[in-house]
Amino acid sequence: MKKTFVTLEQVKDIAAQYPTPFHLYDEKGIRENAKRVNEAFSWNKGFREYFAVKANPNPFLIKILQEYGCGCDCSSMTELMLAKELGFSGDEIMFSSNATPAEEFRYAREVNAIINLDDFTMIDYLEETTGSIPETICCRFNPGGVFQMSNGIMDNPGDAKYGMTEEQIVEAFKILKAKGAKKFGIHAFLASNTVTNEYYPELAGVLFRLAVKLKKETGADIRFINLSGGVGIPYTPDKEPNDIMAIGEGVRKVYEEILAPEGMDDIAIYTEMGRFMMGPYGCLVTQAIHEKHIYKEYIGCDACAANLMRPAMYGSYHHITVLGKEDAPCDHKYDVTGSLCENNDKFAVDRMLPKIDMGDYLVIHDAGAHGFSMGYQYNGKLRSAEILLKEDGSYQMIRRAETAKDYFATFDFCDIIKNLV
Repeated sequence: MKKTFVTLEQVKDIAAQYPTPFHLYDEKGIRENAKRVNEAFSWNKGFREYFAVKANPNPFLIKILQEYGCGCDCSSMTELMLAKELGFSGDEIMFSSNATPAEEFRYAREVNAIINLDDFTMIDYLEETTGSIPETICCRFNPGGVFQMSNGIMDNPGDAKYGMTEEQIVEAFKILKAKGAKKFGIHAFLASNTVTNEYYPELAGVLFRLAVKLKKETGADIRFINLSGGVGIPYTPDKEPNDIMAIGEGVRKVYEEILAPEGMDDIAIYTEMGRFMMGPYGCLVTQAIHEKHIYKEYIGCDACAANLMRPAMYGSYHHITVLGKEDAPCDHKYDVTGSLCENNDKFAVDRMLPKIDMGDYLVIHDAGAHGFSMGYQYNGKLRSAEILLKEDGSYQMIRRAETAKDYFATFDFCDIIKNLV
């Protein structure tokens, strides 16, 4: 059974000031997890977690991670701008993008971010658009085929749009070195949301062996290997969470087996664990406001897929707790829905829950990553507030809820709209 990090009394207190729906984050959990990640990789003196800003671009939360030495993994101009304004600079910023516009490469050079090239053709494009190749550069690798481990096929890199082939990355290192690059990194993302302690060590083996090959064939000075994201969280209550200590130790063993004998034991290990860093420490709090009895039993909430789109977009499971009824029997079957004009606007389908009464508060778990950040405004829905539950039990609004004025703001040239707000 998944437990909430907030009580009914706390939610009632927060909702009295900030009406539902809202996203709520657990400061204590975020800090404790960041400490564990650093401890798990403390054997590697160059280790750094680059938090994937796309997972949750709230500056208050990123500042917490900054206290633990985290950098920012950015994928767009606005994410780069956010990182810069938060005080990140130089090698504290990783720019991992694809189909990248010229102005974004130029801005990445301006803030001295580490550029992670997604494609072989981007070498000339980067040089043409920015005037030179930076001294420190990273290349993204895609081994193709399927990525398989002892528990089966994890993902299908050969069907992904990201990264270079092995032949391309070897040639890329040679060309980049000839064009002035002096320090190199390797990056790969081969599977999403893995709930197994084997993923990172397995991926590390792939990249460490590639690093040895690249050094021998190109003479490149490889300074870091970026294991990217992919370390997931157990959305369903029947799964055990990843053990980050075991994962760190698994990577260390492979490091010692492959890199150390080659005299490459000074390479830094980087990670980009957006989901693992933030996912379990955020939830969507909503209130039951309608019930419907037709061919199925429906509970209508004041939140909708615009607040958390993963269930509608991917059919993803997010656990639901009815606050105050944690110990009640789950003897009612419901579809828990929002109010969008879309039939897939459902947080749960045929979910067994306690009897839900109008006014009950529902906590939708594991919404700290790819929750608020994937929100949208279909049906004119406004984005909700974000609240931080602090370590001392107090709470702080870290993003206000949108208003109609925000929704119409980009029509500021239109007199008709001005009269509406």
